[in-house]
Amino acid sequence: MSKHFDQYTSFSKAEKEWDKKADQAKKSNPLKVLKNNPKMPGITKSTARFLKVKSLYYMIKDDHGRTFPFIKKKPFTYAFSLLLSYLKKKPFIQEGDFYLYGIKSIDEFEKKLSDENTFFLLGFSYCHKPFECPSGRFTDQCIHDTQNPVCKQCFIGKSIHACPEKNTKVVIIPTVHYIGQKVFETLEKQKDKEVIFLITACEMTLKMFADFGNMVKVKGIGVRLDGRICNTMKAFELSERGIKPGLTVVLKDTQKKFLHFLATRRATFF
Repeated sequence: MSKHFDQYTSFSKAEKEWDKKADQAKKSNPLKVLKNNPKMPGITKSTARFLKVKSLYYMIKDDHGRTFPFIKKKPFTYAFSLLLSYLKKKPFIQEGDFYLYGIKSIDEFEKKLSDENTFFLLGFSYCHKPFECPSGRFTDQCIHDTQNPVCKQCFIGKSIHACPEKNTKVVIIPTVHYIGQKVFETLEKQKDKEVIFLITACEMTLKMFADFGNMVKVKGIGVRLDGRICNTMKAFELSERGIKPGLTVVLKDTQKKFLHFLATRRATFF
């Protein structure tokens, strides 16, 4: 499939044309939005207590052979890196909706985006797919069809079309073990390149699994979702099984910065 942004020499012009078609689709085929879809508060105090222990237990309990086969190849290396991350006061740096892992600033991340020798992992949590998603919500599939009125209005579809193909892998994330497996697979396949990532997730996920990102030493940014996020372990575990009645969203200002990252990446290869 030809990407929408490939048809233009200017990123801004491509985006304007995309937005124009999105507005037209919104008028003729408006997407369903829950009337009661309020912004949820952050992680509850009871959930935040011993969160690292809960995260480790969950990773072990529900792995089902997704990440352990990779970890067993370098058990002492990964155990040591995980311990070092646990000893840090904070395993990430937060700048607004952006959680930085293995990097010190957004400027550093943009420099890596501009490096042709990096491999870019672009990921989206399934929970901000539209209810009408033609590929289904709780799935790793995404058709991002420019002729589909739902895809035209979807931020995920827009982002995929904005991102260049070269040195890039796009993943739709149904579970944390799924993205863990994809990270390991990417690291094994791209041994000659530094792997960097840009992934959307709720605040709870970004905090729960920060140490595991540090364990494998991947560098990048987690983008905090808003809306009906998971803020308790029960809500998180239900979401991991595809039970997610509410919608999450990338806020407007955060979308602009997100697309700026993709424009930076695109300029590297065009």
